[in-house]
Amino acid sequence: MSDSIIRIENLHKSYITGKNSLHVLKGIDIDIKAGEMVSIMGSSGSGKSTLLNIFGILDNYDEGGYYLNDILISKMSETKAARFRNKYIGFIFQSFNLISFKTALENVALPLYYQNVNRKKRNAIAMEYLDRMGLKEWSNHLPSEMSGGQKQRVAIARALISNPKVILADEPTGALDTKTSYEVMEILQEVNNTGITVIIVTHETDIAQCTERIIRLKDGIIEANEYVTNPAIEVVNG
Repeated sequence: MSDSIIRIENLHKSYITGKNSLHVLKGIDIDIKAGEMVSIMGSSGSGKSTLLNIFGILDNYDEGGYYLNDILISKMSETKAARFRNKYIGFIFQSFNLISFKTALENVALPLYYQNVNRKKRNAIAMEYLDRMGLKEWSNHLPSEMSGGQKQRVAIARALISNPKVILADEPTGALDTKTSYEVMEILQEVNNTGITVIIVTHETDIAQCTERIIRLKDGIIEANEYVTNPAIEVVNG
């Protein structure tokens, strides 16, 4: 068994648009070790969102192989794909994707509802995660009553409550100011320090510099794969 949590080999993905075919990913190879913190950068149209969707079992691929925890992920039924996502993956989005009419506590507890955890237990666990994010006092507030940074911390707590092996974060600081962005990155670094693999899609260089490795995509191929000698923890703390 390898120490890779995510491995893709010669991955191709095309989309049919009308009479045309758009070749988005062109034979990509990536190996991400368990416990790594990696950022994926690239301009619009480079393929980074498509790659993240494949990682998250939200989209299929045409050729090659995608291995998650050494299991080949290929053309699963929606039921099976959902089961794998629940077991392995937590998602964080730029737009937070919180349910507007549910409180912070209810939003965080939602993944456990789908795992048939009873209400008292899931609410108790959700409160623990909100407390970890410094939001215990905000548990009964709706998203509309919270700042962008608070909403993203709720979203991180929701992503963590299922004990995923991988966090996939799509532009997690895109809607936040610089100070709040660094606070969110500090939380993600702490999450990573517990052994969870964190993969961040970003177009912000300073955010990418907070990770251990930067994979740069351009026109569907890997342009660069570089290790960050000193992930910018001191910038985050400062």
